[in-house]
Amino acid sequence: MSCIDDTVEPVVQYAPVEFLVREAAQAWERDGAYVLRRAVFCIEQGIFTGDDRDAIDDTAQLLVAMSCIGGMPDQVVGTVRIHSPAPGLWWGSRLAVHPAFRSQGHLGATLIRLAVSRAHAQGCETFLAHVQSQNVPLFRKLGWHSLGELAIHGRAHTEMQADLGRYPPCHDAVSGFVSRARSAA
Repeated sequence: MSCIDDTVEPVVQYAPVEFLVREAAQAWERDGAYVLRRAVFCIEQGIFTGDDRDAIDDTAQLLVAMSCIGGMPDQVVGTVRIHSPAPGLWWGSRLAVHPAFRSQGHLGATLIRLAVSRAHAQGCETFLAHVQSQNVPLFRKLGWHSLGELAIHGRAHTEMQADLGRYPPCHDAVSGFVSRARSAA
């Protein structure tokens, strides 16, 4: 007689309930961010061929959103980079969220919040981004205003500026922010 119960429970797909959004601190986080960017900007959107990396990546700070299991970072599911080409002037770019996580945890908004708050802590006086047209409503909701329309890589974009008054400085980007998944109820 066997002590093992041979009934098999159906596998339940795990859905993270918590996300850590912070500055990339480990090599696997940076690698995951670049893989995600290639998937979004090269494969999904077809904006770049092969790779989206450029000279800005050499000096940019890379921020990541990671799904967590048991409170520990597990997988990079979102990313954005920030850089300062001149004192007081900061830019955000390459905002990407994995398609399976776009409706969870306000990840795009949390990445934007950390990007501006982190730059604000480092002397930012003006924070700008070239935003794809479909994302303009999100940025407006987060306190950004439009400066003008333009085309980049053959796609409609809006140059936008953040209202720094809505983004208190974040001096500890490695601790970052925690975002909770939206409840299914």
